[in-house]
Amino acid sequence: MKKILINDTPWQTRIAITQDGRLQHIYFSAHAQEPLERAYFKGKVTKVLPGIQTAFVDIGQARAGFLHISEIDREMALNKFSDAIEDEESPRTKKPRRTKPDIAKILKEGEEILVQVSKEPVYEKGAKLTTCFTLPGRFIVLMPNIPRIGVSKKIADRDERQRLKSLVRENLPQGMGAIIRTTSENRTDREIVADLNFLVKQWQIVEKAFKDAKPEEKIYEDIDVPLQIIRDHLDDSVEEVIVDDRDMQHRVHRFVKDIAPEYADRVKIYAQTDSIFDHYDLEKQIEATLAKKVYLKSGGSLIIESTEAMTVIDVNTGRFIGKTAMEDTILKTNLEAAEEIARQLRLRNIGGLIVIDFIDMAVPANRHKLFNLFEKTLREQDKFQSVVLKVSEFGLVQMTRKRSGKTLVQELTATCDCCKGLGFIKSVRTQCYEVLQAIKSELSSQKVGSEISIHLNPALFDYISGTEYKAIFTLEKLASTKITLASDKQLALGTYKIVKQ
Repeated sequence: MKKILINDTPWQTRIAITQDGRLQHIYFSAHAQEPLERAYFKGKVTKVLPGIQTAFVDIGQARAGFLHISEIDREMALNKFSDAIEDEESPRTKKPRRTKPDIAKILKEGEEILVQVSKEPVYEKGAKLTTCFTLPGRFIVLMPNIPRIGVSKKIADRDERQRLKSLVRENLPQGMGAIIRTTSENRTDREIVADLNFLVKQWQIVEKAFKDAKPEEKIYEDIDVPLQIIRDHLDDSVEEVIVDDRDMQHRVHRFVKDIAPEYADRVKIYAQTDSIFDHYDLEKQIEATLAKKVYLKSGGSLIIESTEAMTVIDVNTGRFIGKTAMEDTILKTNLEAAEEIARQLRLRNIGGLIVIDFIDMAVPANRHKLFNLFEKTLREQDKFQSVVLKVSEFGLVQMTRKRSGKTLVQELTATCDCCKGLGFIKSVRTQCYEVLQAIKSELSSQKVGSEISIHLNPALFDYISGTEYKAIFTLEKLASTKITLASDKQLALGTYKIVKQ
């Protein structure tokens, strides 16, 4: 059974979802940071770039958000584009020219528009914006300006899908659309309609706030992260919601009582003296998700490496040799790896383009079996949409997964001061040669008879004084200059300081 564990402190809130003691999802909410995803802003268009069909919109943040033409809702694009086309047409022309949509004809610099953040800023990029608005509820995701109704693929019963679709269609205001979530399955008409009506009222609040707001002002944001997680994940499979802070527990209990009173008795307070995450062995599991290497129960392993463009996952057999034929051994490792990869994608919040290098399999039926298991696992356990291509003859699987917020690595780590994000540093010997070259260059500008002092990291000091001391003597003799080496623990590996006397 699942548990939702909430650790609340004055500086941050952490929410973990476990399945039989294993961490499945982890979420962070730093109190000092302003959440942007799903928030609505009254943005001001600062630049329109037709070459890349993108507009930059100021939303009052450090970097302007970017709005691609594919994120502009169809009705808005058609209305503005049609007006622009008609203005350009001659009065004699009855039919407008057929032209591809052009963002320069849809948006103008200085224009104020309503935008929603669809993705948090990443690296040097600003927030990704959209005008295809969504408002998530417990059973429904309202799409106030996209008149289309979708049903979760996880609702398999055809009659139930039709019932929900008809119910929502009958109660939706004209021009609006909705996505029917998995949690709506077998819910009463009254519950579905109540959730829908609540979201429609929220949209009316957004529209009114937009009219009254100043440019670059945030006008609406989603509920707090802990309550979002409760709303999105609380169902019959959740055994307990355990909170370690009394005030937060009261908030969660009131929220659950409002949206799902049948689960209110599952919200409990954690009363132990040790940390809730330590008690459920979550700290070590979180730490393990930052490692590149993930060990499988069979003895195999995964190597996970991400770049800004894509993520690559390599599957290795390791020490697992199996008890039967080699093909069976490889298949078993690949199947175990497929389930663990699905878990790691959720845990690490990895999105975008992903390439998985499974171990090569000679039998086509085994490749088909692997693909079916992987796709089924993603479909049943991952709330984010993904598209998976068939296993190639080389054992490669290409897939995409929806991005949402920061990855776990971005959330918990910063670029290393020593390696600058490379993942490695120069060897001590290489650094030593760079220092000797710097000393030689410095001596060429010094007067004969002067003295210089070289401050080094202890590791570099030991290497030069123990291995390359003859080079120091040679430099002193050539320049008639005294060179003093000094060990300095304050200097990081790879840094040094030359001081003129």
